[in-house]
Amino acid sequence: MAETFVPRIVVFATERCAYPGADAVGKAHQEYPSNVDIVRVPSPVLFPEDFYLRCYAQGVDGILIATCGSDCPYRGAYEKIARRIDTLTSRMKQAGMPIARLRITAICTVCIKAFLKEVTQMNDELRHLGPVDRALATKLWRESLARRRSAGKLPRTA
Repeated sequence: MAETFVPRIVVFATERCAYPGADAVGKAHQEYPSNVDIVRVPSPVLFPEDFYLRCYAQGVDGILIATCGSDCPYRGAYEKIARRIDTLTSRMKQAGMPIARLRITAICTVCIKAFLKEVTQMNDELRHLGPVDRALATKLWRESLARRRSAGKLPRTA
């Protein structure tokens, strides 16, 4: 009998809003899928496009970017990450990678139901999609690095 596919999901949760919201899930003794890893970050805007693509190339099946939304304490950060995700999903779509693998959402410090809904929906959708195409993700990641190098935003040795 074939094993059921269990997607690897990473949640990048902002330390001021979304991470406390995810923590509130545990404090409320609620459960979410065990295949979800939560990474506490100051702001997901700190990571360039190629960072997210590298995650896919290394076997992450889905990424949920949990932000503070328009309540972000860093001026302009939410708008910038939203634009970056728009660009990234456009490139993914053009290459044939399902954009359902990437989601951005606003989660507040007490948004237990919203957090549970987002991770559960992503988990269900990724189970249906199957594993990420690592070869395609690696190709997209390398193309993104090449664009950054040609724009002078990345040293040649990286």
